[in-house]
Formats: sequence, structure tokens, C-alpha cells
Amino acid sequence: MPSYLVVKPRCRIFHGHDWVYSSDILSSRGHPKPGEVVLLKDSKARLIGSAIYNSHSQIAARRFSFRKQDLDPEFFERRIERALAHRATLPIDQKVCRVVWSESDGVPGVIIDRYGDHIVLQTLTMAMDMRKDMIVEAIRKVLNPKSIIERNDTLMRKMEGLEQVKSVLYGTAPAPFMIKSGKTILRADLMEGQKTGLYLDQLDNYTLVGRFAKDKRVLDCFTNQGGFAQACAENGAKSVLAVDSSEPALTLAKMNADYAQLKINFIKENVFDFLKDMEKREEVFDLIILDPPSFTKTKSSINDALRGYKEIHLRALKMLNPGGVLVSFSCSHHITGGDLRQVIMSAGVDSRRALRRIATYTQRGDHPVICGIPETEYLRGYAVEVMGGW
Repeated sequence: MPSYLVVKPRCRIFHGHDWVYSSDILSSRGHPKPGEVVLLKDSKARLIGSAIYNSHSQIAARRFSFRKQDLDPEFFERRIERALAHRATLPIDQKVCRVVWSESDGVPGVIIDRYGDHIVLQTLTMAMDMRKDMIVEAIRKVLNPKSIIERNDTLMRKMEGLEQVKSVLYGTAPAPFMIKSGKTILRADLMEGQKTGLYLDQLDNYTLVGRFAKDKRVLDCFTNQGGFAQACAENGAKSVLAVDSSEPALTLAKMNADYAQLKINFIKENVFDFLKDMEKREEVFDLIILDPPSFTKTKSSINDALRGYKEIHLRALKMLNPGGVLVSFSCSHHITGGDLRQVIMSAGVDSRRALRRIATYTQRGDHPVICGIPETEYLRGYAVEVMGGW
């Protein structure tokens, strides 16, 4: 008989979430080992699902089914097929997308990204890492890729007591290659690139933001591979200036722009220092894009992060012409949409600018948001227009 955990009443799992923290456990039966499948029950012994267990993690159990269910090869095949069926309903490139995204697809800790004929896999929970061979076989059966790359070099694995590792699980790793999404061209390096190769969640937003760029003087901050800069240049911007502090990122961005035959000026500098210098020089732009890396990984540093967001927004707004547009993103689930809106509004007041919201952005649809799991909604963005000042 499988072990089970009794969950305290009124915990988040009774309100749509799938996580059980160690402090949520009322009692247990059996002696579950890290990585095992356990049953979850309420205080009246009613089944509330099956979960993966890890006593080494603050999140002791993650539900993956509402019924009694084991993790076998057929389970992984079904979940991948179900995830594929959902993506097929979306207006996205099916060959360059996130095929499986953890809790959002009922496989906690498993990420499967597709780059054409090549797959990148992450197993971020102990239970899924222990069943990596099963997952690889399911991927081969359902997706029939040329290669499967393991990018388990993320710090998230430390919270599960797992080592960081990067390897080829099947086939031969491809050399870095160019990916085209809409009109945007980016270099995918599956072994060494950001995340699993590049930022899939922003691909649609490049095109959406680029529509504001015609005849505009554009500043793209934290440009990384230059996706927003490319989209703006492609849409007829008068000029595009892209800034990042990372030399490797700028090298890729320049390579991408040259490949796309687009004129973009790149500057290597800390964005905070750059904006401060531009403000002193009274430089002005018509469109400014702020897409910083996550300023906070924990709740304890939210206030520091908000101060950082406030600074860059305040400086950016002061450099916008009347009628100019500020596009801003946050990629941390700890910073809510309300937090980001408040930062923009506060910066507008302090810079004496009247702002009108003209667009809202989120992560691409292949990163589904589960209503009861706020952690699945992490990418938020807004575009605001400067209506005037006082």
C-alpha cells in the first residue's frame, strides 16, 4: 500500500494549488522516501490526489493527478501527447515552442522545449529526475527527435537536493543554429545558451512591441539577443540603440542583426549607469523598452527589486518625448502585475508625466497559466504612452 500524507485543512491545495509545503502536513502513514509517489488525503481520509514527495524540499509534495496514479512510461506519453494537443490549438510555431511546462501540464518539474528536430529536457524535481530514462523514452516515442539535450544546470535543482548537470541524453548535440520566429532571427545554442537555448516566452512579444516602432527613435534596454531591437528595426524605426552589460549577449545580438541585415547600434554598459548618463545629457527617445532580468528570486528581496524597477522607469520616462511609448516587462512571479503597474504609475507621478496604458503583455501561450497556481504566471508587461507633462 502506498504511503500517504494527510494535509491540514484550509491549505492552498484546497484552493486550486498543487503544492503541499512541509508545514501543511498534518500526519503521514508509511515511510515515503524522497522521489516516491504518495497519496494525499484530507483530514477526513478522502483522497485528494497523487503527488511526488521530497522531504529535502520546502515543497514536500507536488500533486500531479487528482486520482490514484503511478508514474509509468504510459503516464509520461499521455501527458506529452496532451500537452502537444493543447499547443496545436495555439497560433504559435509548433516546431519552436515549450512542449511541456511543469505543473501547467501536470508533470511537476519537467520542462520539454522543442527547437525543430531537437529537444531540450529539464528535470527540476527529484522524482522526475529519478525517472529521467522513462521521460526520454516517452519523448523519443511521441516526438521522434534527432537529439535530446539535458540542461539541468539551473540553480532550482539545489532546492530539491539535486546536482547541476548538462549532457546529451540521446543523439548528437547540434552546433548553434539560427531560429526564425516571425521576422525575428535568433541564435539557439542548446548546450550553452540562456535557459534551454533562448527565451521562448518572449517570442510573440517582440512582434507586438515592434509595431510601435515606425519612424521612432528607439532605445532597447537589457537587449540580450536583441529580439526587441530587431523587431523595431524591421518595422521601420528611425534608429535603434540597444544596451546590455553582457559581452557574450551583445556578440550574439550583433550576429543576429547582421544575419537579418538590420542596422542596430549596440552599446555594452550597465543599464542603470547608461540611463543615468543619458538623462544627464538630456537625450530623448520615442520608444523605450525595459526588459530586465529578474531583480528578485525570493519574497524577502521584493522591496529592493521594486526600488530598482522604480529607478529605471523614472529615468526612462524623463527621456521620452511627448507621445512617446514606454514598454516595460517583469519576469519574476514575486512581482505581481499590480506591483509593476504601481511602479509605472509612481514613476509617472515623480517624472510629472501623464500616462495612458495602451497594451498589456504576458508569456507566450506555450507557457500556460494555471488559475490556482500564481507561480505559473511570471511574465508581465505593459506599454504606456506619455500624454503630456506638467
